[in-house]
Amino acid sequence: MAQKKLLLIDGNSVAFRAFYALYRQLDRFTSPDGLHTNAIFTFKNMLDAIMKQTKPTNVLVAFDAGKVTFRTKMYQDYKGGRQKTPSELSEQLPIIRELLKDLGIKSYELKNYEADDIIGTLSKMGEDAGYTVDVVTGDRDLTQLASDRTTVLITKNGVGDTEAYTPEHMKEVNGVTPTEFIDMKALMGDNSDNYPGVTKVGPKTASRLIQKYGSVEKLYEHVDEMKKSKLKENLINDKDKAFLAKKLATIDRDSPVEVTLADTKLQDPNIEDLRNLYERLGFKKFLAELGASATNS
Repeated sequence: MAQKKLLLIDGNSVAFRAFYALYRQLDRFTSPDGLHTNAIFTFKNMLDAIMKQTKPTNVLVAFDAGKVTFRTKMYQDYKGGRQKTPSELSEQLPIIRELLKDLGIKSYELKNYEADDIIGTLSKMGEDAGYTVDVVTGDRDLTQLASDRTTVLITKNGVGDTEAYTPEHMKEVNGVTPTEFIDMKALMGDNSDNYPGVTKVGPKTASRLIQKYGSVEKLYEHVDEMKKSKLKENLINDKDKAFLAKKLATIDRDSPVEVTLADTKLQDPNIEDLRNLYERLGFKKFLAELGASATNS
């Protein structure tokens, strides 16, 4: 029996990377009716490379449903420093979803939750059902999901260039386990998600403390025993920030998703709909590939 392989893609992250990969050629990549297409074109190329690399039986692309989530209710300024999504990218996101549908790939978003939470929940479901899981994202927060069954592929430069995070690689890079990485984030905060940790605690100090104590909770059980220092003072003063940061950094692996593993089974592409879409977008390369696949079938 073929191995069950679940591929989970962070749609917003990959679309964002796809958009900026051809950003300098933004005006060259437009459809006959004036829609920008650089993100759609590169997303398809990246998707092809990922599919070839991972060879999944099941696929789901998760998207953020909006800016308001349970984390913004917990901390109003969560992700508050991020720039607005460029309109040239926003107009392409619905077409990326349409492309996925025509390719036989399920996409999904969940109100009040992030794509991270959908991926975290589905990866847990997959692991429990005996699947091997690959997660593709540009967001290192998702490396906390790495396990003996789940590999997190972080996108780098180039269409198919990724860095594979396993528990072993996590230890090499950060000195901690995937679960302990959440505690590291609790201490150092996250500038990209715009929440503070403990004052003057960076990755090296956070890693050292978590390697020694194992978790934020255990660190604070022993903080009074630490020698007097500015670090100890900051830890005590910023205790509430550390515990809030841990909540914000923790992916919800039990979010109320309404998709099942059966829903993620890779379907046959709708060739006619794909042809119509590629013609509409002016994608000669993908039209030629469709012709070749029809010839070979």
